[in-house]
Amino acid sequence: MAEDNPKKVVLVVDDAPANIQVLSAILKQQYKVKAATSGEKALKIASSDNPPDIILLDILMPEMDGFEVCRQLKASGATRAIPVVFVTGADTAEDKEKGLALGAVDFLTKPVDPDQVHTCISQVLS
Repeated sequence: MAEDNPKKVVLVVDDAPANIQVLSAILKQQYKVKAATSGEKALKIASSDNPPDIILLDILMPEMDGFEVCRQLKASGATRAIPVVFVTGADTAEDKEKGLALGAVDFLTKPVDPDQVHTCISQVLS
């Protein structure tokens, strides 16, 4: 039986599996959660036939940081419209300014507050 109102898809991108698990636990009741442990994997999932409705993106990752992932997402017509929310432990004005300039819609600070995560996502997707 098909659902009349399918769950929105949230892509959680973080190189630390523990952080992905925390966000997945917070989100799994309301959303379908996909996960990527690298920027490269995130870009593949985002440009797939079933792209996410929103991306929660860590900034500090090896090889390709969150800023570069966001830049590439916003440079591609196929992924430009997917909202990006940075989730970071480095909550500095400089990071926020850079992230917003690259096209992010919001920032969440680690450790994440479940209510703040839900509020942020529902506001972005409404």
